[in-house]
Amino acid sequence: MKKRITDEEIKKLYEEYNTPDHVKAHCRAVADVAVKLGETLNKHGYSLDIDLINGAGLAHDIARTCDEHWNVGADALETLGYNDEAKIIRVHMFYSPFNSVDKLNECDIVCLADRLVKEDKYVGLEERIRYILNKAPKTPLVVNNIMSRKAETTKLLDDISAVIGQRVENLFPDKEI
Repeated sequence: MKKRITDEEIKKLYEEYNTPDHVKAHCRAVADVAVKLGETLNKHGYSLDIDLINGAGLAHDIARTCDEHWNVGADALETLGYNDEAKIIRVHMFYSPFNSVDKLNECDIVCLADRLVKEDKYVGLEERIRYILNKAPKTPLVVNNIMSRKAETTKLLDDISAVIGQRVENLFPDKEI
C-alpha cells in the first residue's frame, strides 16, 4: 500500500505555512468535491484512489501565501515522502489537458474539483470561470487561455455526466449556481 498523507500531517503543514483559514476551507471543499466525484466514478467501474484524492485536495494550496505555491507545496510533500500527492499539487494550477474520460486519474479529479469550487463552496464551472476572469489580467492571451480551459472542462463534465448517468452538478444539491 502506498504512503498517503494523513489529516494530522496536513494540519502540521497548514501551521508550518501559516495557511489562512479561508484557504483551509477552500482545500476542504475541493477535497470534498473531488472525493464525491471519485467515489461516484468508482461506482461506475473506475478504480480511483480516494485517499490520494482526499489528501491532495486537502493539501493542494497549503503554501498559497508563497510565490509559486504549487511548487512550494509539492516540494514540502516530496520531502515528507508523499510523492503522489506532490505530483498533483505541482500541476494543479496549470493542469491541461485532462485525460479522456476512460483514462481519468486522481490528478484529473482533484484539478477538476478545484475548477468547480470558489472559496469554500461548490459553485460549478460557469461561476468559477466568471470569478477567475474577474481576477485575471484582461489580456487576450490570458482570456483565451481561460476560455480554452473552460471548453476543455465543459467537455470533461459532459463526458463524466454520460458515464454516471446524471449531470455532475446533481451530485452537489446544495450548490450555489
